[in-house]
Amino acid sequence: MTSSISSVGSITSAGVGSGLDVESIITKLMAIEQRPLTQLQTAATGIQTKISAYGALQLGLSGFRDAALALTNPSAWSGTTGTSSDATGVGVSATPSASPGSYAVTVQNLATAQSVASTALATSATIVGAGKLHIDVGTWTTPTGFSAQSGSSGVDIDITDTDTLATLRDKINAAGAGVNATIVTDTSGARLVYTSSTTGAANGFRVVAASGAAPGLQALAYDPPSSTATTLTQGGVNANATINGLAVNSASNTLTDMVQGLTLTLSKASTSPVQITVAQDTGSTKTLIQGFVTAYNGLAKTLANDIKFDSATGSAGVLQGDSTAVSLQRQLRNMLTASPGASTVFTTLSQAGLEMQADGSLKINDGKLSSAMANLPELKKLFANNDIANPAKNGIVRQLRGFADSVLGTDGMLTARTDGLTKSLSTNSKSQSALQNRLGATEARMRAQYTALDTKMATLNALSTYMTQQITNWNNTKTSI
Repeated sequence: MTSSISSVGSITSAGVGSGLDVESIITKLMAIEQRPLTQLQTAATGIQTKISAYGALQLGLSGFRDAALALTNPSAWSGTTGTSSDATGVGVSATPSASPGSYAVTVQNLATAQSVASTALATSATIVGAGKLHIDVGTWTTPTGFSAQSGSSGVDIDITDTDTLATLRDKINAAGAGVNATIVTDTSGARLVYTSSTTGAANGFRVVAASGAAPGLQALAYDPPSSTATTLTQGGVNANATINGLAVNSASNTLTDMVQGLTLTLSKASTSPVQITVAQDTGSTKTLIQGFVTAYNGLAKTLANDIKFDSATGSAGVLQGDSTAVSLQRQLRNMLTASPGASTVFTTLSQAGLEMQADGSLKINDGKLSSAMANLPELKKLFANNDIANPAKNGIVRQLRGFADSVLGTDGMLTARTDGLTKSLSTNSKSQSALQNRLGATEARMRAQYTALDTKMATLNALSTYMTQQITNWNNTKTSI
């Protein structure tokens, strides 16, 4: 006897009465019946593998499209770079709007922030006395003449009779008055140091003690000639420099667009000119071209692996023979080796140093590419020319970008192929479900038939045993008579 749990969930003990190996019979018969289901499962695995492969192709093509898009951006071909003969004196950064050229910069003086220091108190914990300080920001027209900034009413700082030099410092810093305060402790004691938040002559300040303020607080004011206890340690002045002999003046040590597209950072005065050179930034363009080649080669390798067939081993790529993948590879190669007619100097990528290899990858000939960089306008045409009247003369990367957009679009070949595979997978899944239901019914029918046979044979076996026993008994009785 053999007991088992069937695929339809019932507990069976087929063969208990007949001795038939019913379970083995049903298992072998069901193995034959299940072959179509196994074939569907194998097909589903293959479809899912293809969907994954197309997902990887879409990802690779998207990255390639982005690399092509970067080369169609005008800034990819108009970058400039600035260099300084003494970056410790005059630093430089350039934007695409800067024109190549050379500029001699001499710095007479840097812009500074006004700074004053109070008389020394015992410690930072010394009480300063109650009252009010009023801070104005503006310009000192003479050593004693001050003109507040237009539209500014200044800031009042209220001080109580419990405030110390340290808490006064904190209140000034929290007031946003355009002045920063610090405490400097020297051999004489603790001093309150005021410094303008911003450099330049127009960002000076005065500190006025209101009428009735405590004497200790009045001693912390700076309002010459009225208040003289504090000392001017540095005046607020503008930076003065010459650029190619032309005088410039700035409240900041950062000169922005005094030369179009350039930012000059002044760090120290100079007695001789610092040479600033602005040149075309071919390095960034070359980096983008290298990125384009890398993105294409990654996509080309994925395609080649997917559609390859190794005759030696008989192994095939997951998309071997797939017309969509083969077509994508062919179209990309054709576009990369085509001559768009956008440039009269460089008619193909190969002439600019991007050479197609036997395996379908691109290789950069650095010498040829560097030489082509010397004629950037024509190289730009080869890559990124935009001819609205005749799109056939668009640059190669512009054409490739458009091709990639169409392929990846909702009606594109990769999208359509992936959708088709997804529908096939859905149909396969439904077929598997239907077949599994049929297999369950088939197994149930087989078990019912063989159970009935088992029962009938058990009855016949019992009858046979009974008849044998009766005959034996009859023969024994006859012998004894």
